[in-house]
Amino acid sequence: MKLGIIGLPNVGKSTLFNAITKAGAESANYPFCTIEPNVGMVNVPDSRLDELAKIYNPKKVTHAVIEFVDIAGLVKGASRGEGLGNKFLSHIREVDAIIHVVRCFDDSNIVHVDGSIDPMRDIETINYELIFADMETLEKRIERTGKMTKSGDKKYAKELDVLNKIMAALESGKPARSVELSDDEADLIKDLSLLTRKSIIYAANVSEDDFANGIENNAYVNRLKEMAAAEGAEVLPISARIEEEISQLDDEDKLMFLQDMGLEESGLDRLIKASYKLLGLISFLTAGEPEVRAWTIKNGTKAPQAAGKIHTDFERGFIRAEVIHYDTLIENGSIAAAKEKGLVRLEGKEYVMNDGDVVLFRFNV
Repeated sequence: MKLGIIGLPNVGKSTLFNAITKAGAESANYPFCTIEPNVGMVNVPDSRLDELAKIYNPKKVTHAVIEFVDIAGLVKGASRGEGLGNKFLSHIREVDAIIHVVRCFDDSNIVHVDGSIDPMRDIETINYELIFADMETLEKRIERTGKMTKSGDKKYAKELDVLNKIMAALESGKPARSVELSDDEADLIKDLSLLTRKSIIYAANVSEDDFANGIENNAYVNRLKEMAAAEGAEVLPISARIEEEISQLDDEDKLMFLQDMGLEESGLDRLIKASYKLLGLISFLTAGEPEVRAWTIKNGTKAPQAAGKIHTDFERGFIRAEVIHYDTLIENGSIAAAKEKGLVRLEGKEYVMNDGDVVLFRFNV
């Protein structure tokens, strides 16, 4: 999974990126500090792997991984190339979902590119640039598809109808994701990688004091939640500065720090959970002496396709899957004890995987 972190200059994007990836991206108090996108890989927190490791004592424990991409700050006119905008927009096309960092704190020492703090204006600025870029993409495709419809092939007529439906939404200032499409319709435009079709989480960057005094008292965040609710998006309050402090601590000190702040988990953990939910992702687990590992798949994936995540031969030669849920395995203490009670199931090609399934795939190539 690849998540793109976007936002106006100086809203805390690179500070947040540095904190969650410890990648040391440059972060400074002036626009366009980030030009080329910074990339960082982050393990997906999963305590189930630690518990399985106690049972199997593996040589290696491998977490699922998320790739975070810190994309340079967008500005008004980006769709026309302002502020190196076209280059930045191309980076956004490559990600699976967008983390839109919105500044929701006052600080006279940190300049704002527009001179004042207004989250709604900031979001509108970026949304319109993404919309304009998508409109340009659609115009070219509509022209080409319109010519192809003369062949009489109904596929092109259907595609043109979808393109025009999305264009109408964009022209009214709505993102492409606001247009409901069937799976078949979505496939027709998948190759366009429309920017406003991507799933989005608004990361409301607040001050440390706001976490201490209560997020509900932040008027910026409350306004942002109202706007996001109207478009079916999620708002995740997060403090880039707190995440920066947490990133410097070991696990024990991190836990104490979070408890002192009245937090159950870090912003990174909450961000990853929200991203999985946003993209409809789950994890299945494999366990043995060589390795205990988590694998990320789409919710609704069947067993052979899940096996294919491990190796294409597993999918091609799939015979069956031996499945036990993580909770059941932990309750019984070992796979042998669970097998004695008949708790390990044999599942075939139509089995739909569940989050937390511990699986051994049988295959023959």
